[in-house]
Amino acid sequence: MKILITTLLFAVTAVAEIVGCYLPYLWLRQGKSPWLLLPAAVSLTIFSWLLTLHPEAAGRIYAAYGGIYVAVALAWLWVVEGIKPQPSDYAGVAICLVGMAVIMFAPRG
Repeated sequence: MKILITTLLFAVTAVAEIVGCYLPYLWLRQGKSPWLLLPAAVSLTIFSWLLTLHPEAAGRIYAAYGGIYVAVALAWLWVVEGIKPQPSDYAGVAICLVGMAVIMFAPRG
């Protein structure tokens, strides 16, 4: 159960971070409204708060979170931007997820 909760929390955290970065991108690169910066700021605030909900040391959380972030970012690429990931993308995600699992769930001495 701990693995599922941790993974879901990381996934929600990644979505908050991606939304918080994607909205300014739309403003800066695609000429969308600067009002997008307000929900972007809210999203990045939520992202920061979500990272504090983990019981592990902050450095370990940030390192492990990166693995889930990579997976969510490639899902975003496919779902939001309409670009299907390549086989090498899937391999990279698998490597990142294994690394995340080792960092988060290995026995501690």
